[in-house]
Amino acid sequence: MNPTRRRRLIWILALVAAAGIAATLVAMALQRNVAYLYTPNEVLTGEAGPQVGDGTARFRLGGMVAKDSFERPSGSMEARFRVTDGDAELPVSYTGILPDLFRENQAVVATGRMQGDVFVAEELLAKHDETYMPKEVADKMGQAHRKHDVDAPASDAAKEGASY
Repeated sequence: MNPTRRRRLIWILALVAAAGIAATLVAMALQRNVAYLYTPNEVLTGEAGPQVGDGTARFRLGGMVAKDSFERPSGSMEARFRVTDGDAELPVSYTGILPDLFRENQAVVATGRMQGDVFVAEELLAKHDETYMPKEVADKMGQAHRKHDVDAPASDAAKEGASY
């Protein structure tokens, strides 16, 4: 092989190796930042996995804010409430300003980690009108309703799967 071809081959191999390393690093970074959506039932039964239950994995918790569960101590930014999917309720703690549309009996998606038996939210997203529910939450709540033979009102926005 002459020196020109050898140089070209080395450059091509170096470029392929660099592209492979870059693709691997990007895939690892994206995988670390993925936050999967789980319902309270999936978290409490262990279906979400051991890393979710022990607090090492960051994930999204979706469901409805349970009725009569909201508490905010006077003079504090900490809010405590329970999220339910119809099968189970999970206590949530959030420190910060709540979204304007946050209230009981409304859909909520919280991002955070488990600390013991409490989900500690870093971010809260509340639905934007009376008919909206994220597709993932609507699907999982629908499964819970079918499991318990509960008639759930169907909304066009939930069927369309609009997202935050």
